[in-house]
Amino acid sequence: GEELMSTSPVLSVKDLNVRFNTENGVVHAVRGVNFDLYPGKTLGIVGESGSGKSVASMAIMGLHPTTADITGSIKYNGTELLGLNDKEMCAYRGKHISMIFQDPLSSLTPVYTIGDQIAEVLKVHNKGMSKQAIKDRSIELMRMVGIPSPADRLRSFPHEFSGGMRQRIMIAMAIANDPRVLIADEPTTALDVTIQAQVLEVMQKAQEETGAATIMITHDLGVVAGMADDILVMYAGKPVEIAKAEDLYKYPSHPYTIGLLGAVPRVDRSEKVSLVPIEGTPPNLIKPVTCCSFRERCPIAKSGGQCCQDSNGEPDLQPLEGVGEGHYSSCTISQDLVGKTAEELYPVPEPPVSSFDGIPREERAPVLEVRNVKKHFPLMKGALIKRRVGTVKAVNGVTFDIREGECFSIVGESGCGKTTTLLEIMEFNKNTDGEILINGVSTKDGKSAGEILALRKNQQMVFQDPTGALDPRFTVFEVLAEPLENQGMKKSEIKKRVVELMRTVGLQPDHVNRFPNQFSGGQRQRIGIARALAVNPKLVVLDEPVSALDVSVQAGVINLLEELRANLGLSYLMVAHDLAVIRHASDRVAVMYLGRIVEIGDVDRVFDNPIHPYTRALLSAIPVPDPEVEANRHRIMLEGDLPTPVNAPKGCGFSSRCPIFKLLPEDKKRRCLEEMPEITHVEGEDHGYACYYPEAEAAMV
Repeated sequence: GEELMSTSPVLSVKDLNVRFNTENGVVHAVRGVNFDLYPGKTLGIVGESGSGKSVASMAIMGLHPTTADITGSIKYNGTELLGLNDKEMCAYRGKHISMIFQDPLSSLTPVYTIGDQIAEVLKVHNKGMSKQAIKDRSIELMRMVGIPSPADRLRSFPHEFSGGMRQRIMIAMAIANDPRVLIADEPTTALDVTIQAQVLEVMQKAQEETGAATIMITHDLGVVAGMADDILVMYAGKPVEIAKAEDLYKYPSHPYTIGLLGAVPRVDRSEKVSLVPIEGTPPNLIKPVTCCSFRERCPIAKSGGQCCQDSNGEPDLQPLEGVGEGHYSSCTISQDLVGKTAEELYPVPEPPVSSFDGIPREERAPVLEVRNVKKHFPLMKGALIKRRVGTVKAVNGVTFDIREGECFSIVGESGCGKTTTLLEIMEFNKNTDGEILINGVSTKDGKSAGEILALRKNQQMVFQDPTGALDPRFTVFEVLAEPLENQGMKKSEIKKRVVELMRTVGLQPDHVNRFPNQFSGGQRQRIGIARALAVNPKLVVLDEPVSALDVSVQAGVINLLEELRANLGLSYLMVAHDLAVIRHASDRVAVMYLGRIVEIGDVDRVFDNPIHPYTRALLSAIPVPDPEVEANRHRIMLEGDLPTPVNAPKGCGFSSRCPIFKLLPEDKKRRCLEEMPEITHVEGEDHGYACYYPEAEAAMV
């Protein structure tokens, strides 16, 4: 029986098609997906938004509304699941096949305790289980996914847990009944880097405990590099390349896969080259696809390649030779493309050169200086009579400066105070604790409204979510003209300037009369950038400028930002949590933890030679899109959750999670707990860190 089990697939999907009726017509969201999933193996499904990867997984779970038209075959251990009604599916769902959803906050019910929600999963599928047995099993599951003191936390509600903890509870519920198939839909997108590393480890442990086969759905090529055995790349509702994980990264053969690997910035590379953008957007699946779906964006078709003429129809997956067994690609000339790099296929812009590049940093004028800025919020309790019960030290003494023409980034996980720092800088508040100088002018001095408006002109902001930042009732012309009108520009000049701005950010000037919802996400972000550039600022503040965008689009936006910085002599202050993007785009970087800067300096110095234990852990937690590199990297796992800035510790804020601290002798421990370390600079280098005992090397091994 054992041999039979390992050779027959647990889940077999054949020619899966999903269509939805919408008011515009029938959307053919998934068009022919085939795969076999074997016990204990992991299949990675990679694709961008709109590629149909989530739709396919929902079809397997039977979670689509009855109006969806699903054809093909989904067999679980030889039993056909398609066509079962909802009640019959319940026997499989959660017991044999379970799913971990993308956003744990909306998947857990806010009005029930965690204990009730885990118990429910066990009750439904195990009818005669006693209350005590259910409780014991719940505690065991929570311990397995690494939740501290599980017996006490059973009575907690979802909002009392952090994001990473909620995601762990979702994993515990998914593996409660030892399922044979586990589907994870973007399980880590909403999480911080160090927490993501912990959650991925929990998932691997869960898979070992249950021996389940896993489907990992994601847009991050780094996450699947370390986890998947086989990878299926989807585009426009159809797989375009299937291969074993190591073969896909070594010999990518479909132009889309090659482009995707070139569009991802890597944290382990220091040379400054432009990323490879894939121009255009995926096709609209309301119209039937009659030729190769990638043709509009394919560099080979654009340069006159004859591989995908209309008469040939849409190509099917074909096996390739000499690149590992089971490697299929739907591109008709893939055999010739094996081993080509993105730079060879796609047009890559030259790295832009700025007029400031030759001038050493000391000789450039500072655009912004921040000196010892603090922002503390009172913590109130009580319904009628509010009393102060504590202080939230969101930003606790931050100092840095930005010179002309450079990009300075602040990195950190959620709750470290990076966004609060930005808002303090943008607010121009006279009562700020600390000092902020803009072009050498302090915001402290009593200013008239006119002077503040003139100062404002020097600083503009690009927001994280391009959809929320643009007024849906304004046309693009009105969005871009508004700041110009505020500065008192003439009507005729405004028209000229708007057209010029549209060209600067790479959009069609004749689209100015459209509304924001008629553009794609990447184009909307470009409009947001154009709006910030309208009044010719010196400093542009970027709050997570690319985190809401797809990988192939993100490359184009990052290249645009670099080009604008060089051509217009701008300075950037960027906040992001994706360290690879920062490595690529920044000159200097500051790492924040609990409202303090713990390490600051030149990007390459900080990334290649991190000194502070937190920076080391942060860098080791980032996945690299290359299975060979992933296999040999040493991860420094941080235990515990991100602490809150409520009544932050007196001494070093990192001491509660620090791997060095645990191994120090008592007298040194006391120093860490009682004194707050100031920034010490490395001699002769642009690199500083706030740690007393960074060289306790033995502690890190």
